Amino acid sequence: MISKNYEEGTVDTDFVGDMDEKELFELYIESKNPGLRNAIFEKYIYLAEILAKKYINRGVEYQDLFQIASIGLINAIERFDISRGYKFSSFATPTIIGEIKKYFRDKEWMIRVPRRLQKLSKRIQSAKEALAQEYNRNPRVPELAEYLNVTEEEVLEAMEAGGVYSLQSLDEPYNNSDENRDLSLSDLIGANDLNLQKIENRDYIERCISKLDEKELKILKDRYFKGRTQSQIAKDLKVSQMTVSRIEKKILEKFRRELAIN
Repeated sequence: MISKNYEEGTVDTDFVGDMDEKELFELYIESKNPGLRNAIFEKYIYLAEILAKKYINRGVEYQDLFQIASIGLINAIERFDISRGYKFSSFATPTIIGEIKKYFRDKEWMIRVPRRLQKLSKRIQSAKEALAQEYNRNPRVPELAEYLNVTEEEVLEAMEAGGVYSLQSLDEPYNNSDENRDLSLSDLIGANDLNLQKIENRDYIERCISKLDEKELKILKDRYFKGRTQSQIAKDLKVSQMTVSRIEKKILEKFRRELAIN
């Protein structure tokens, strides 16, 4: 049963551990109890830990990555629709990864361009339009420098800085030569090889599974592949539901340790 402080926002964690996923989210969707949400967060926090570690060594500390991943986990809890029929981990994983990638995208654009270069870049754009009409062609750097009464170096510096804060479409043609006239910028960008990630994930899972005993392996398969509840598994093994819960936590801890080692 839920603790007596349910209305105050606290929930008995043993109660949450004993519930299956469907019951748990149905109750939260109905009640929106913050204590229940916190308990769900603690139950699935391992997802944030695992996914945050995948982005280590990219210039961001693990604790910062974990905080971002935790925000993604909270968003996943709030948005999850149990009626769609898929497991929460399947929904939460891309949600958390999306939050981490969004953080990296935002971080990449945090480049400070000096104010003088921003102003000069705008003046260069106006000068280009004026001189293009006068010469009936795109103006050269020396012509822009003379028109604006600045040095050629300043023009080049401002034009380079202008590319930092000006967005460029990936569909824009890449006109480096006549041979490449049918190429766009997106054609020049490499893509992640998903097969490599699948191999890496499979290797990691196989290593973890090899370290489980027979009972742990049964609980892992029943819980995460067959979607069975702890109560159903406990009945099969003739043990208490609390024992199954403890073994399940032990399994997850083995997965975490293996991930940290590698």
